[in-house]
Amino acid sequence: MKRFILTAVLFAFYMNISTAFENVSAEKFRELMKRKDVIILDVRTPQEYEKDGHIKGANLLPVQLFQYIYLAGLRDKDVLVYCRSGNRSVTASKMLEQMGLKKVYNLKGGIKEWKSKGFPVEYGWK
Repeated sequence: MKRFILTAVLFAFYMNISTAFENVSAEKFRELMKRKDVIILDVRTPQEYEKDGHIKGANLLPVQLFQYIYLAGLRDKDVLVYCRSGNRSVTASKMLEQMGLKKVYNLKGGIKEWKSKGFPVEYGWK
């Protein structure tokens, strides 16, 4: 009986967990960029950031460094996250969610999708 109750409680807890991040299209990502106080995170490597270009205003923060950062100041901001194809940014978005951020948007398809829509990228370091 105790095992059943514990299983039921864990299942109920699991079912009530909501995902704080949202996967969005390149068009929606671009619209979100117009919001005030938005933070854009490029979670690729520095080599990818430089070689393949980046979205204007993006802050380079490789997902590999997330374990070393504290982002409490971003909890009430809209955070837009992207990578090359959308895989690492999902991981990063989940990590941001675990850090307590509430408004995280992942660019579905990454910068590859962004470029395929003809949206601009910048090259070099600013």
